Amino acid sequence: MVFDSIIQYIHENFVYLHPGYTLFNTIVFGILLGLVILLIIRMFRWIDKDPKDLFIPLIPFIFFGSSARALVDNGIYPLTYILVTPGIYLLTGFSAIFTLLASVLIERKTGWDYRYIIFAVGVAMCIPNIYYTQHLNLVALFQVLGSWALVSAPFVLLSRKWSLLKDKFNLAVLLAHIFDASTTFIAVDFYGYGEQHVLPNALTQLADSAIVMYPLKIAVILPALYIIDTYVEDKTIRNMLKLAIFILGLAPGLRNFLSLSMGT
Repeated sequence: MVFDSIIQYIHENFVYLHPGYTLFNTIVFGILLGLVILLIIRMFRWIDKDPKDLFIPLIPFIFFGSSARALVDNGIYPLTYILVTPGIYLLTGFSAIFTLLASVLIERKTGWDYRYIIFAVGVAMCIPNIYYTQHLNLVALFQVLGSWALVSAPFVLLSRKWSLLKDKFNLAVLLAHIFDASTTFIAVDFYGYGEQHVLPNALTQLADSAIVMYPLKIAVILPALYIIDTYVEDKTIRNMLKLAIFILGLAPGLRNFLSLSMGT
């Protein structure tokens, strides 16, 4: 009886066959993410690799998870535990970690660059999702890309002079979150979608517009990058934190972008 109650509680609060986040499960997911990052930092030290080197190779894996979730949103893939939170994150994360470890082993045996192996595996995983991602709404697509380009342009120009953004990794992290903000803004303000996360939803309701996502993202990401660059001396920790922040921006942004483009 107690075991059944625990399972039911986990299903109701942490496994999403329906959309929505609460303050409680947001905090729990944040703590779990922190623990996972600590473990991954130890893994990078063990394999003697820099997380920054995975900035590009991991993009196909991010696309894989985000596109699979978008295909569920639009009824193309079935609504199953493995394709919703936290299942899709576990599937994508374990796939990426296994591929990373295997590719490092292959590199040591053959001399092939492990980054190219990771990228190739990720692209291969994306092929079925790309096949089913059809009939995109070009209006929604260009609305998102246009707003993203408009808000991103000043920071791209600033990157020529501002030392914080001269680092292309830092600039990519910021642009990923501006992309996420753009997808939320267009989806909520123009297509009637709702914001699922607790704080953004509260601010969106208060302002009666998801345009608040832009200053929110910028006000959080820029200080975070500054603090990481200024106070985190260990290169592995510093770059792993940036990689995690990059993924936290690009993954939901791509999911929103594809869900919106396929669903309108």
